[in-house]
Formats: sequence, structure tokens, C-alpha cells
Amino acid sequence: MPDRDETIKTIKQALKQRTGRQWSVTGGRGTAYGWIEIRAIKKYAANEWGDLTDDDQAYLAQLLGLDRKAHRQGVSIPASSNYYSEYIARAKGETPEVYGEPYWD
Repeated sequence: MPDRDETIKTIKQALKQRTGRQWSVTGGRGTAYGWIEIRAIKKYAANEWGDLTDDDQAYLAQLLGLDRKAHRQGVSIPASSNYYSEYIARAKGETPEVYGEPYWD
């Protein structure tokens, strides 16, 4: 099972390597501890809250192989080993071997 902190580091490095720019990849706190967020760093953000520009929403979705534009607040990765593995592969530009499945109602 991928470790949360190692997953954050790997996704951050993979996106930087592929795009030449930094992305904010952070872990949640409290009850959302295992969740991971991918957002724009302040330099590229649309506003002071770190929202993605319209172009970056499309760009991040393309990088991660998503079939829809990323949310303006970025991409949320749920806390599970399958989601971690899936998004590590996506960040590297690879086809995931496993996919996360929702575990909530």
C-alpha cells in the first residue's frame, strides 16, 4: 500500500517532471487526513484561495487523463491505496493498473 506522504511526494515530482512547473500536492488534516489535494501554487492560481484558472483546470485534467475538466479547487484523491496507486500512475502519464472505488455513500 502506498504511504500518504510518499504518494504526495511522487505525484508532486511526476507532475513537475512532466510540466516543468510546480503543483501544490497536499494531504488533508483531521478526519480528511488521508485525502490528497492537487491544486495550483500561488504563482499560477486564479485567486488568493489557490483556485485553478480555466486553462489549468483543463490542463490538469489532461495530465491526469481525466475525461472532464478538473474542479476549480483542484483534484481530490480519496484516502485508499487503490486511489493512491491510480493517481501515481496518472501523474506519471501512465495507464493505471488499479482504480479506486468509492467507499462512502
